[in-house]
Amino acid sequence: MSNLALGLIGNSRTSALFDTGARIVWWCYPHFDSNPLCCTLLRSDEKSRAADAFGFIDLLFDGSHTVRQFYQRNSAILQTRLQDHAGNVVDVTDFAPRFYLHGRMFAPAMLVRVIRRVAGRPRIGLRVRPALNYGQARTASRCGAHHVTYYGAAQAMRLTTDASVTALTEERLFFLHDTVTLVMGPDETVDGAPRELGRSFYESTSAYWHRWVRNLAIPFEWQDVVVRAAITLKLNAFDDTGAIIAAVTTSIPESPHSGRNWDYRYCWLRDAYFVVNALNQLGVTATMQHYLEYILNIIADSRDMPLQPVYGIRRETALDEWIAPGLDGYRGMGPVRVGNLAWSQVQNDVFGAAVLASTHAFFDSRLERPAGRHMFGDLERLGEQAVRCALQPDAGIWELRGTRRVHTFSVLMCWAACDRLSSIAMRLKLPHSARRWATEAEAIRRAIVNGAWNPAIGSFVSTFGGDRLDASLLLMGEFQFLAPDDPRFIGTLRTVERRLQRGDFLLRYDEADDFGQPDAAFTVCTLWWINALARSGEKARARQMFERVLSRRNHLGLMSEDVSLDGREMWGNFPQTYSMVGLIQCAARLSIAWEDAY
Repeated sequence: MSNLALGLIGNSRTSALFDTGARIVWWCYPHFDSNPLCCTLLRSDEKSRAADAFGFIDLLFDGSHTVRQFYQRNSAILQTRLQDHAGNVVDVTDFAPRFYLHGRMFAPAMLVRVIRRVAGRPRIGLRVRPALNYGQARTASRCGAHHVTYYGAAQAMRLTTDASVTALTEERLFFLHDTVTLVMGPDETVDGAPRELGRSFYESTSAYWHRWVRNLAIPFEWQDVVVRAAITLKLNAFDDTGAIIAAVTTSIPESPHSGRNWDYRYCWLRDAYFVVNALNQLGVTATMQHYLEYILNIIADSRDMPLQPVYGIRRETALDEWIAPGLDGYRGMGPVRVGNLAWSQVQNDVFGAAVLASTHAFFDSRLERPAGRHMFGDLERLGEQAVRCALQPDAGIWELRGTRRVHTFSVLMCWAACDRLSSIAMRLKLPHSARRWATEAEAIRRAIVNGAWNPAIGSFVSTFGGDRLDASLLLMGEFQFLAPDDPRFIGTLRTVERRLQRGDFLLRYDEADDFGQPDAAFTVCTLWWINALARSGEKARARQMFERVLSRRNHLGLMSEDVSLDGREMWGNFPQTYSMVGLIQCAARLSIAWEDAY
């Protein structure tokens, strides 16, 4: 049965998912949002394992089983060891090249696979069966002396190898005496022999990731957790524009047969803020600066129009949603959606998300291009919109498709936009602007207290004048709207626990929505809960809960969007940036300090 025991490799331009048998089950080529050449992740098991199945790249090794699969230390290089019934052993190493070459980043839309004999006399085969049009057809191909080009998609993919091309195209078994190398990428002649090229790319890519990790400001405890989460976030940032995607997949259901199948291969301004904030905690400023370029260009594109909640990775505005007929869905649980109608929703938290993501740039003197008055002027335009829209009904953080309300989280983020603009103005020595934005922030604060505090239950509530709660209320402390010891925050925390806790996890909300009653826990909500407990002084309890969440990661340390209420299985798009951000934030808050460690 398909599951989310998957490994991610990538290079901030392309990315792919591998199952435990080293099969590539998802690879959008050439970029995150492109047609998937490999798409069996979104096919039923029966269809993906059929003799005539396509949409994958794998290794034939009869009778083999996975001995071990792991990331090479502090890298995005995945290694899988396979052994057959006779004791023959092979290692499969997969990575996407990323390193500096001639003074600039070299990160092509390319995957490299090296298959190495470890023991015995293994007999293997190579199967490369790319798909077109979201699984509707198989690519055509043409052969050269040492390569095969697969074409029919918007961009052809060339596989260059030192294996027999005949064995590759006819899927014939052969004895592996040493190594074979597969270089898969643009339809261009590669410079050098595949084996030497693979070795050189491997060494340079490994060195790049080791240097990158070495520069992280990680907490003392849970170092491996934080490193893996940080690398995963980096892989979801698109070098070309600075966009940060929510996940590399589409349409993995939030829970079985729920119909909650969405395409997450786009940049939500809210999600991207959380990613940038987490990476800033670790000292990764380059990603933030690159994302700021993306945001500022979007602000310029929008002129005086409201910001959308989500954009394409190349700043596309219309992400029209359609159903892919060639794929029956993860475990056959369709539909498979391409695009996301959230782009057309009103979500008023976007103004705060954009301002919060930009604020750091005004205070960090390490930056090559510190933000100044010109950027402040751009952000003030967002502040104006936040003031106008703060108390207007919207779809909210959970993107409800059927209703609009005045959502407390959206208003909170509008307050945050004004509050941070005041702080930035003080930094820039603009006292008039500082006073103006402080006044606007105070007015929104009063509106939240008057409209969202429910004295009958002793808690803030999800919508003005309502009595329901959602997990985003736990962020009132994180955004410094309430002090962690404020009785109103403690009351909200306790009421959220009482209403939304399900075992070790937290629902995002408990009321029926467009798709019925939620029946899975949103992973990041549990991590928000843990963080809120730690902030309010319950650190010991928070540590215990954090360890239980960590036990739900897959074998490679990755997490999806959701988890079943019994905690046994992950669901939702994968790997989810929200979830990986939450791991970083909790580890940073809960870890003992380095100076106290020894």
